[in-house]
Amino acid sequence: MNALVELVLVLVVLGFAVKLLLLNFWRAVLFFSPSSVRVRPEAPAEQMDLPAELAPLAGQLRALGFVPLGRHVEKPRFHRGTRSYDFAHAGERTFATLHFASEGLPRLYLLTPLAPEGFVLTAGYKRPGFELPGRYRSGGFPDASPERLLQAHLERLQGLTPAEHFTWDARLQAGQAWYRGAGQREIRRQNLPGVLWTFVALAIVASLFLGGGRSA
Repeated sequence: MNALVELVLVLVVLGFAVKLLLLNFWRAVLFFSPSSVRVRPEAPAEQMDLPAELAPLAGQLRALGFVPLGRHVEKPRFHRGTRSYDFAHAGERTFATLHFASEGLPRLYLLTPLAPEGFVLTAGYKRPGFELPGRYRSGGFPDASPERLLQAHLERLQGLTPAEHFTWDARLQAGQAWYRGAGQREIRRQNLPGVLWTFVALAIVASLFLGGGRSA
């Protein structure tokens, strides 16, 4: 009976460790290799199939002068990826992207590539501020309307030189460049907990097997 109880406990702990790995291993890979994320086009503007939950934000963007570009997916290794819906306002030199958070909530962020390199990123949700003078600015304005978010974004662009092209190809290139350069520090900061939980899960698995070996 004691052996059966011990076996059940081992299986429960092992299951917990496996679940931790499934939830966090891809984040650990992302931490160590941000440039491994692939930004891939999925559909042009006329085939975007915008979800109903994003329609109100999309309507507000169109009212501000943004035009739809297309849908893309940002796919880390060992993860299904995040589907994103892109818009652009060439006059304001700004891309807008809609997507869903992990909790299923609609999210919006604005992105302007800089010349010769760099980005300004302004999110309509909580996002820690970060700046590299002349090259990179990011931050969040939780619950700001698209109009207010655009105003804040344009204010944060002052003194910087936006890139020239605001096509869908340029948006896809900017996304890939963010993962390969300016965004890597933020990615590592966001995914550090995933690394820690991955090591915890591996330690649990190792202790189970090593412990079993010593018992034998």
